[in-house]
Amino acid sequence: MPTVLITGANRGLGLEFTKQYAMEGWQIFACCRNPSTAKDLAAIKGKISTHRLDMLDDSQIRQLSQELSGQAIDVLINNAGVGEFADRLGNIETTKWLSLLHVNMIAPVHMIENFLPHLERGQRKLVVNMTSRMGSIEDNHTGGYYLYRSSKAGLNMVMKSIAIELKPRNIAVILLHPGWVKTAMGGQNAPLSPTESIQHLRQVIGKVTIHDTGRFFNYDGQTIPW
Repeated sequence: MPTVLITGANRGLGLEFTKQYAMEGWQIFACCRNPSTAKDLAAIKGKISTHRLDMLDDSQIRQLSQELSGQAIDVLINNAGVGEFADRLGNIETTKWLSLLHVNMIAPVHMIENFLPHLERGQRKLVVNMTSRMGSIEDNHTGGYYLYRSSKAGLNMVMKSIAIELKPRNIAVILLHPGWVKTAMGGQNAPLSPTESIQHLRQVIGKVTIHDTGRFFNYDGQTIPW
C-alpha cells in the first residue's frame, strides 16, 4: 500500500490531496495544526491518521518523525504554506516576513531532514513541494508582493540544492505550482477548483522519476522558468 505524508491537510489543496489519495486507497499521514478542530479532514473516509504539526514549531517536526519511526513514506508533500499579498514598500513588517520565511521555506527543509529515513524506506522516494509561479524570478513582470515572492523563491532555491544532494540516494525532489485555485488564499475569482488542480498535480506526481529531480513544474506538467 503506497503511503503519503501531507502537511496542511485540513483545508484547501492539502485537504483535496487527502481526499483524492484516500479514494485510491493510499495510507495517509495527514498533518495540521489542530486535528481536533479539523472537521472536514475527519470526515474523509480511508486509511488516514491525523497528526498535530505546527510548521512554526521545529520540535513538533522532530516529534512527529520519532512518532512515525520505522514507517516507510513513499511521497512527502510539503503543502502547508501561508500567503501575504498586502505588503508594499513603506509598510513591510520584519516579524511577518520572518514568519513567512519560516513556514514557506525553512519548515519544508526541516521536514526533509527529519523524514529522510522514512523516505529511504519507501518505494517512490519522492518529495513534493508546493510552491508558486510568484517565486519565479524570470516570470516576475509586476513586482511587489515581496514577502510571499521571496519565501517561494527561497523555497525553490533550497529545494533545487537538496535535489542535487539527494539524487545519489535516489530520492527525487520537485516543485509544483498548483495554478490559480479557488481556496482561502487564491480567492473566489480563481479559474481552477481544488479538485481540478489536484487532479492535474497528481498526474504530474505520478509520472515523475529521479531524472526529473530539481524541476519546477506548472500544474499542467509544463516547466516553469526559475
